Amino acid sequence: MIQRLAGKIILLWGWKRVALAFLMGALASFALPPYDFFAVCFISFPVLVWLIDGAVDNAGAGPLRRLWPAAMIGWWFGFGYFVFGLWWLGNALLVDAADFAWAIPLAVLGLPAFLAIFYAFAAALARLFWSEGLGRILSLAFAFGITEWLRSFVLTGFPWNAIGYAAMPVPVLMQSSVFVGLLGMNALAVLVFSIPALLAGRRDIRTGLVVALILVSAHAGYGVYRLQTASLVTKGPNVRIVQPSIAQDLKFDVEARRDILDKYLAMSGRPARSGAPEPEVIVWPETAVPYILTKTPDALQAIAGMLKEGQVLLAGAVRMEEPGGNQPPLYYNTIYSINDTGEITGAADKVHLVPFGEYLPLEGILRSLGMSEVVEMPGGFTAGSSKQSLKVKDNLTALPLICYEAIFPAEMGYQGAAADAIINVTNDAWYGDTPGPYQHFRQAQLRAVEQGMPLVRAANNGLSAVVDPYGRIIDALALNAVGVVDAALPGKVQLPLSEGLRRFQFLIVIGLLFAAVLAYFYRDRRRLG
Repeated sequence: MIQRLAGKIILLWGWKRVALAFLMGALASFALPPYDFFAVCFISFPVLVWLIDGAVDNAGAGPLRRLWPAAMIGWWFGFGYFVFGLWWLGNALLVDAADFAWAIPLAVLGLPAFLAIFYAFAAALARLFWSEGLGRILSLAFAFGITEWLRSFVLTGFPWNAIGYAAMPVPVLMQSSVFVGLLGMNALAVLVFSIPALLAGRRDIRTGLVVALILVSAHAGYGVYRLQTASLVTKGPNVRIVQPSIAQDLKFDVEARRDILDKYLAMSGRPARSGAPEPEVIVWPETAVPYILTKTPDALQAIAGMLKEGQVLLAGAVRMEEPGGNQPPLYYNTIYSINDTGEITGAADKVHLVPFGEYLPLEGILRSLGMSEVVEMPGGFTAGSSKQSLKVKDNLTALPLICYEAIFPAEMGYQGAAADAIINVTNDAWYGDTPGPYQHFRQAQLRAVEQGMPLVRAANNGLSAVVDPYGRIIDALALNAVGVVDAALPGKVQLPLSEGLRRFQFLIVIGLLFAAVLAYFYRDRRRLG
């Protein structure tokens, strides 16, 4: 039965091949939050393998022409995956629909069309080393590993919804990332998801099933072992996360600024639950402060009046810098550290800005065409010079990640040795009640596991949470809930790999895969000739 099905898929032609590739990509997107139905990948990736099996062209054509049919299959698969995985981006453009509704097709279809080019490259690269049996599965895994790595930095990078997340829906299945990282997991996930394609043939079935069994057993088994032997010690301060769920359009209302600040102050100053210690650190979401603090001493005084002795506020805000002369002011997306006297004791700027959201690529050209960034500041936001840790208290040095900086494993740098916790502030109210906030939270959750540090995540409308170094949620607020999270911050944990070895996680995985790809490729060439 499986052989007949595979044969029909291999022989598909024209629009039917295109439609099936698109549908398989769309199906794979349901392995992502909030659905987490990873089993669909055991259907979508084998079908992708069979489609590439049938992606052949005239043997006498040039190299690029021969790879083109496979590239097209990869593109349509990627287009389906990203359209269904990222459709919610259009919701951000409805906040100011009068100015940005026209761009919804660009966000919902244009961005997926661009991102699908990476998967087109993956399919073409895989086809270049295509061989029979397990060899082609290894080739596809290697190619997706390379492609997802490229997607993490090309044109500033956008590794949102990397395939590896489908293999890590719960903390017990996140622990392997301390050995292979997200980039390594991307390749290994595709390898395991694609193995069922071997059931349609006669070559390497047992070998493939053994490989899959070993990888799945190691992946799940290590997770069970690590969580069962985990021991946490509370070494950090008591933290309070404030989630006010302020409507995004209200944040643009100048007349509502004082009400917004008052809401933050009232929620932050609530007494602790009966018998619970008072919070030592209070965290507000991204751009929570509706003023330029350095220009609004009354706001700083109000914050000082709310804070009890010894408390520190970490607040997302817009920071303005005036270069002087005739130069226009610069604006930064910032986390401020403010003590109980209202003094700003530290600041960390966002380094990785959102293209089209916080700044315009090719600004001169696009502004001349009447375009502007969605979060409009005069001249757009300016990126911070480098990622820096933030000293909050004697027992807390934070590694700040603002908004989607949390989706980049490399954004963490290797400053974890000097930090005690990850502080991620964000405002996902742009995206409403869609999969976007859930996907964003999952990616931040995995950063905690990779770094062996607790995560404090403050989101305007959720999901706000304190997460332990193993990715387990200590306490959280649901999407669109209004309230606070009070929790004691656990200490970070020792990772099984040294900092030096973690730099080479991806290279080791991809290098071993490529060696196996070449072994199978040349095995088949020798057999045929």
